[in-house]
Amino acid sequence: MTVANLRITTPGEMVKIMQANQTNVDFTSYEFRNAMGKFATGVVVISSCHDGQIHAMTANAFMSGSLEPAMVLVSVGNSAASHEKIILGEHFGISILHEDQIQVSNHFAGKHDKHFKPEFEYIAGFPVIKNAAVQVVSKLQFSYPCGDHTLFVGLVTHLQQQHGLKPLVFHNGKYAQIAG
Repeated sequence: MTVANLRITTPGEMVKIMQANQTNVDFTSYEFRNAMGKFATGVVVISSCHDGQIHAMTANAFMSGSLEPAMVLVSVGNSAASHEKIILGEHFGISILHEDQIQVSNHFAGKHDKHFKPEFEYIAGFPVIKNAAVQVVSKLQFSYPCGDHTLFVGLVTHLQQQHGLKPLVFHNGKYAQIAG
């Protein structure tokens, strides 16, 4: 892989290059996080399955990467419990949540309600959130280090969607709704 005319052969080499190219900035990571929060996003649950155990986390750093072939990208913190599980599982699910699934989002963001148990359903044997607006199963193709996160690129192998649902939106550190 070539980035800025540099040949990258391993993730460790990529990290060394990023560290060598660090530039002083005039903001803190907290300020950067708050600034990025001004960008409204949808909310997804990333699911993986390893050794028969389902692992899931809420995220908003998700995008389509390619239409042909259909590919998606997610950004996962290197310290997240799900990080290693995505690599080990070789597949991952993306459940795009709708506005009535705030409780699901909160659960997988670590804000558990003891009276709530999220439900999964299976597409081609892989767990995704039941009744999500969109359910995607992807085969892990690439992973790229990106500072304190990793970008996972998946080839979409299965897709289901419901129509007429409004997405769950996250903006400025809280849930929001689309008007209309």
